[in-house]
Amino acid sequence: MTETNLSGVKHIVLVLSGKGGVGKSSVTTQLALSLVEKGHKVGIMDVDLTGPSIPRMLGLDGHQVHQSSKGWVPVYADDKQNLACMSIGFLLTNKNDSVVWRGPKKTAMIKQFLQDVCWGDLDYLLIDTPPGTSDEHIATIENLKEYKPDGAVVVTTPQGVAISDVRKELSFCKKVKLPVLGVVENMSGFVCPHCTECTNIFASGGGEAMANEFGIEFLGRVPIDPAFTTMVETDGEGSYVKSFEKSNLFPIFKTISSRVIKPQGPRKHLKIVCVLSYYFPTQSADHHIRLIQALFYVSGHI
Repeated sequence: MTETNLSGVKHIVLVLSGKGGVGKSSVTTQLALSLVEKGHKVGIMDVDLTGPSIPRMLGLDGHQVHQSSKGWVPVYADDKQNLACMSIGFLLTNKNDSVVWRGPKKTAMIKQFLQDVCWGDLDYLLIDTPPGTSDEHIATIENLKEYKPDGAVVVTTPQGVAISDVRKELSFCKKVKLPVLGVVENMSGFVCPHCTECTNIFASGGGEAMANEFGIEFLGRVPIDPAFTTMVETDGEGSYVKSFEKSNLFPIFKTISSRVIKPQGPRKHLKIVCVLSYYFPTQSADHHIRLIQALFYVSGHI
């Protein structure tokens, strides 16, 4: 891989779901917006090749990526260029065109996304995946091995059918050695558009119970909010990006994002240098060599 693709990305998080229609792309979008609100630079890579939703969620339908000397330039969702996005939706002549590809072509496209998109410096790259455990997931994981992704956020709904499929997703994460950062229970209740009271119209608590069963963190519940649909569907280009902080779901995702984010890596290495410098005497002729060897050893165990 070249110097221009993921070398400036500090943290990589995949968003997974075992079943389609659970709101994975909406969770990805709002998680990204909440991270931007915290002052981070964020990118979203949409690897759902046959059903890309991120351009619509961010109000970017009809936009196109541009080629530069360093690769593809992602599309930015905000004026300050703190939220970048790459999706196959930007490459289609007609957004209603179907993508009918076999596994090898999907794998090649994802590899190109990871190699040729010039993200620049990012604090977080969120990867929105299709449901299940298909070619897209395998290709993404294999091409990210050297970058050691932070892990996955798994999205489910409270119903038993969705939770059953999420168990398979957790099994997939275990097989490919991808850490699970936590579970989000989406569509957990309904927010009244008049009084904003949340009512449980479906069963609730299934996502949390499953997280407890597997010993992973439960990140939070997200209710159905009609205002979210209105802003995404009818209020014009980029309306939800601009008004996210005023939405009913903003405080929920502010909490969820706080549970997902990790301390920045370089600070850990600074502490290690200080500790190791104490243990290695400066008079020693091989001081620097031993220090570097120890750093490589310890950094592999962080």
